[in-house]
Amino acid sequence: MEQLALDIGLTPQPSFARFDPCGNEAAVQCLQEGIAQLKAPASAGAPLPVYLWGAAGTGKSHLLQSVALALQEAGLAVGWLRPDTLQAAGAQPEFNPRWRAILLDDVGRFDPATQQCAFNWFINATHPGEGPPCWVLAAGDAPPVDLPLREDLRSRLGSGLGFALQPLNDTQRQQVLQRQAQERGVTLSDEVAQYLLGRFARDLSSLSALLAQLDAHALRTQRAITIPLLRQMLEQRSPAAPAAGNAQAPRHDQG
Repeated sequence: MEQLALDIGLTPQPSFARFDPCGNEAAVQCLQEGIAQLKAPASAGAPLPVYLWGAAGTGKSHLLQSVALALQEAGLAVGWLRPDTLQAAGAQPEFNPRWRAILLDDVGRFDPATQQCAFNWFINATHPGEGPPCWVLAAGDAPPVDLPLREDLRSRLGSGLGFALQPLNDTQRQQVLQRQAQERGVTLSDEVAQYLLGRFARDLSSLSALLAQLDAHALRTQRAITIPLLRQMLEQRSPAAPAAGNAQAPRHDQG
């Protein structure tokens, strides 16, 4: 059966609280310890570089954004580099010595110019001309040795700590969805949860966003969350939204 992906506007903000660490406890602990190190009043150094890899939906981007949120809430600046950053900026962004962390997301898709930028940032982060060193965190869909990148960048991505993120199984995804529904004060039956898992993109970010929209629709209509209600919501969306099979949910994957 073809699975659907939706363009959903109510995507919850990624955070550690919204990440189920099952199978990835070591990676989460490492990231939280790195955050604590940077937030310490006397912190002058930086944690070892960290590289996360795994299939789509395992939480790579979610964890990077969780780190960024935690650091920004503590008043610490971070730098972001994604495959589309240079195109959006119109030029190669300069490294900012005020940054305490740089986050390189989806590195396997970096083009040559973005790879050059990432290499420059990495060197400035670990060997700064001014200010303290900067924490380097990166994520991709393969281990560093298998990335289609220039050798000097690939070797640096593999120079620190690496974690292969494990995906949740369907039972665990269902438990996460039902727990999120409970936190919202609504009931998500096994039948509806299994329908969501069978018909829509299975990464937790897309599923969580769909749950948020479904909860809002249930509140507006004063009805319980059921499969007919979900179908009604999708039918009402279809005239004003792109076809569900063509729209991609925002990428805060739990990849």
